[in-house]
Order: sequence, then C-alpha cells, then structure tokens
Amino acid sequence: MTRIALLDAHLAFGLLPLLDGADLTVSGGERLGLIGRNGTGKSSLLAVLAGRAVLDEGEVRRREGLRVAFVEQEPALPDAPALRASLALRAGIAADPDAGGHGVTGHGGFDVRLTAQLDRFGLAPDRPVAGLSGGERKRAALALAFATEPDLMLLDEPTNHLDIGGIELLEQLAVRVPALIVVTHDRRFLDAVATRIIELDRGVLRSWPGNFAAYERAKSAELAAEQCANRRFDKFWAQEEAWIRQGVEARRTRNEGRVRRLEALRAERAARRERLGDVRFTLDAGARSGRLVVELDAIGKSFGGRRIVDDLSLRIMRGDRIGLIGANGAGKTTLLRLMLGTLEPDTGTVRLGTNLRIAYFDQLRAQLDPDRTVADTVSPGSDWIEVNGRKKHVTAWLADFLFPARRARSPVRMLSGGERHRLLLARLFAQPANLLVLDEPTNDLDMESLELLETTLQDYDGTLLLVSHDRAFLDNVVTQTLVAEGGGRWREFAGGYSDWLAQRAAPAAPASAARAIASPAAGPSPSAQPQERARRRFSYREQRELEALPAALEALEEEKAAIAAAMCAPDYHRGGPDRLRADSARLGEIDAALEAGMQRWEELEQRRSDAGG
Repeated sequence: MTRIALLDAHLAFGLLPLLDGADLTVSGGERLGLIGRNGTGKSSLLAVLAGRAVLDEGEVRRREGLRVAFVEQEPALPDAPALRASLALRAGIAADPDAGGHGVTGHGGFDVRLTAQLDRFGLAPDRPVAGLSGGERKRAALALAFATEPDLMLLDEPTNHLDIGGIELLEQLAVRVPALIVVTHDRRFLDAVATRIIELDRGVLRSWPGNFAAYERAKSAELAAEQCANRRFDKFWAQEEAWIRQGVEARRTRNEGRVRRLEALRAERAARRERLGDVRFTLDAGARSGRLVVELDAIGKSFGGRRIVDDLSLRIMRGDRIGLIGANGAGKTTLLRLMLGTLEPDTGTVRLGTNLRIAYFDQLRAQLDPDRTVADTVSPGSDWIEVNGRKKHVTAWLADFLFPARRARSPVRMLSGGERHRLLLARLFAQPANLLVLDEPTNDLDMESLELLETTLQDYDGTLLLVSHDRAFLDNVVTQTLVAEGGGRWREFAGGYSDWLAQRAAPAAPASAARAIASPAAGPSPSAQPQERARRRFSYREQRELEALPAALEALEEEKAAIAAAMCAPDYHRGGPDRLRADSARLGEIDAALEAGMQRWEELEQRRSDAGG
C-alpha cells in the first residue's frame, strides 16, 4: 500500500531547480536510499515529505493518518530539565509536572519505549540537555524517532557523528521500520538497509531497484550507454551544422524540412542536461619526510581520572596509512594530538621525525573563519596558489572543488555543511604536506566526492593518519588500523576495517590446538589422519572442473563484451527501459560470476599444487 507519493513536484532555490517535475511513490516495506550531489536538494525533499516545506508546484499525497518521523542532519532539542522531557516536547507530548519535568503525562507506553530506545543508544533519560554533544543529540533524536513507531521514517545523514557500533545498531533497527527514506553517504549502510536507490540528479528523481552495490553496476552500464548516445547525437548535429553553412548555391536549394530538423536538433542540444562538473582533488606530498614519522614510547594520558591511553608504544614510518577506530569518546582525537605533539602525555615520550610538513583536517571545521571569504580562506592575501610546482589562480583551484567563481568572494558563513567540508579540503590540499591527518573527513561529502577522495588518498605518497567511522572508506584507504579496546588500551591490526573484524573474530588459540602445540611428539590422532588425507587429495571431479573453467570464463567475457557493444548501438534506445534494466542486471550477474570463477580457479590450482598434481 502506498504510504506517500510525490506528483509532478517543482521546487527551486533562487534560479536553481531542486525538483523539476519529480515523481516518487513509497510503499509499505520499502527502504529507499536517497543519493545525489551536495546541494541538489535531498534535505529539501525530505522536508517536503515531512510537511516542513511546501512545493512551488505539484502535490504530496499522504495516506490518511500517516505517522512520519523526521530526523534532520542537526536535530534541535527543546530546553527541558532532562533529556526525556526534551524529547517529549520535540514529539509534541507534555511533560509531567509531578515528575519535576522528568516524566511524560498520560503516555506511559511511549515513556517506556523512549526509555528503552535511549538505553539502546547509550543515553540516560535524566541527563541534562545542555551538556550533550552533537553526536549525542543525533542519537537522542534517533531514539525518539524509533520510540514513536512511525509509518514512515525520514533520516537525513543519520550516520554522521555516530561511531561504528552506533551505525551497526541503526542498521538493525532501520530494517524493521514499515517504510524508510534515508539520505546517507555510507555505502555499507545502504547495502545493508536499502531495497531501492533513488537518485536526485538535476531536479529529476530516478529509481534503481536493489541496494547501493546493485545501483553502482546498473548506473555504470547506463552512463556508458548515455555517453554512446550523446556522441552519436553530437556527430549528427555537427554534420547538420556543417551542411547549413555550405555555400550560396547550396543554401538556395536547401531542403526546408532539413532546416527545421536542424533547428529542432539545436533546441534539443541546448536543453540536454549535462552532468554536473566533477570534483578534482590534487594532493602534493612535497619533500619527503624522514623514514621515522612518529615514535610513541609507553605513553599514557588521563582526563578526570579516566584513562584515554595506557602504555602505548608505536612506530609510524613514512608511507604508513593508519586508521583509528573506536567508539565516540574513546579518545581518537586525543591520540592524534599526542602523536602530533600538540598535547603532552602524562607518562612516556613522543618523538617526531624530521622534515615533517603536517596538514590537519578538523572534524569540527574550527579552522574556518566564518567572516573570511572563500578565496581568502584558501589563499590568504593572494590570488594565486602553487600546487605541484605550478601556479594556479585561486578561482580555478576552487572550481576543482565545485565552487563557482561567484562564490569565491562569499563569506564562509554563507556555505552549507558540505560546502564548508569541501572548502577545508581545498585549503588543506593547497599546501604541500607529507603527513596528512584527517579527523572524520567523510561527513557531509556526497558519494562522488567521497569516492574521489578515496582515489586521491590511494595515490598519496605521504603518511596518513585517519579517523573515520565509514567502514568502506577505511577498507579502501588504510593499510593498518589502531583500535581502542577500552580502558586506554589500543591495539594495532594489519589491513582495514574488514581485516580487523576478521582478526578480532578469530579465536586466539583453541584448547585442542594448545594441547597439540604443548605435545607435538604425540602426532595427529588416528581419527584425524583419514580426514587429513581426504583434504589433501585432488579429486577427478575437481580436475574436470578446473579444466572447464577457462572456457566458461571466456564465454562470460564474450557475453559481457556483446552486451556492452549492443548498448552502444544506434538503435539500442528503441528497446525501452525494460531492456536496459535487464542488460544492466545481466552485466552485474556476469561480473559476479567472473569474480567467483576466478576465485574458484585459484582455489583449485592451489589444491592441485598441495596434492602434488
């Protein structure tokens, strides 16, 4: 059953169309991931669906009695003596005067649910509102949203400022709501939760079935087909323009029908919506640092009797890429400051290497002066910056980070959260640095900027220290992780987030293995010997499977190439959207089959080698 529908929606901010004839229908059981570039209007769309903003034109149809819960990027909590009462006011429920403002009047069931949800998110109901951090306010608003048991939940960047444990809890709760629309850049969250991806692109909403991984496969195929179609159109248009510009004799005898067709082509070419410009990140590592970057020797640090770091020894060498993982409040930012020498340890010593040039990204963006202009923030007192030995005008550099020339003279206070984020990156990357320190760099970035930042960091020659709760980002960027295990204890693991999970889940040493190590002379038990022989044997069936794999993989490659060629054919568009969806889905299946086939090939080759074949 349809919960809410958007019909021919139009919404503009100044001259910028955020919604341009957009349509959307949300049914029960659907969980929609809403994605799109920063500034395209995702938050505005959620506000319209929540009834907090109105369309310029069009209609929003809601099921009668529909209960909607909306959690904004920066939730506001009303003033009250305690958190429970503040959330009750936010929900439009009066506080109980007999409870001193700590309870809820006539809503015992809601009070019980709210208390349970607050406990899930690690918040005390009687805690004062004034001392809450931004992340705690976000968790409180999420707890309230789930306690109200809505028919439709709208979440705007809910994973910002949540630690990994909070994100995983949110995933578990989100799959249980009757209907959901979520704006997030967290790809793993979308893969775990979304049943459909909605892309807001240049005022138009487009729907893609499945999670984010399925969207990426289908979108890649569609963009390839779109580029083919655009190239064919541009070639035909250029031929028609060349014809119309022929000599006098040709113009005297020209075909009027062809002229009208050219005029239509020109109109279509002018109306074609080009894809928005791409962000272009460039990192200059500058001169190489010494081989040793930072050395920590048995350092310890406490605040108010709470141990943040306890007896940590660590060497960070040139080229290391270390990701810090821990719950909110575990001390990740404190540890960064200890590493950089801006905070003295209580015990132990910190030694910095030689020739360090440090760039530091602050998650609170405190380095940005709201009264300075965008251009002056990046290049104080000059219209030029030098990147990789080349001079570049500051407006051209800002254009690489999607700031148009007219925005260069705007004050920082006029920028959105995502724009401030890109501005701080533009400022950091304008200076050479061989030690890059990024504290939560992924918050507020759109998906394309996030993926480009990943690629830029992968190509970076310097040393990287990274704090992030984005699990996919950690997997794609870091080579080792430093994990807070509680009580000030930090432990180093090889690899990214997924590698840490695998190593953390692996048992240290089963009792049976410990006994075997303690008495190696005993040898394997008789019952284990046949199993070991069976494990080593390479069967005839496996041999036949290995021989057949190359031909099967080659056939898949040929099918993939044939589909790609068909999608670039001149008449491909006549097949309609069903054919495009089917071909895109098949390409995804082929990619998965190829990956599985290659893994199986390697496995069988290894088994044959182990068996001595």
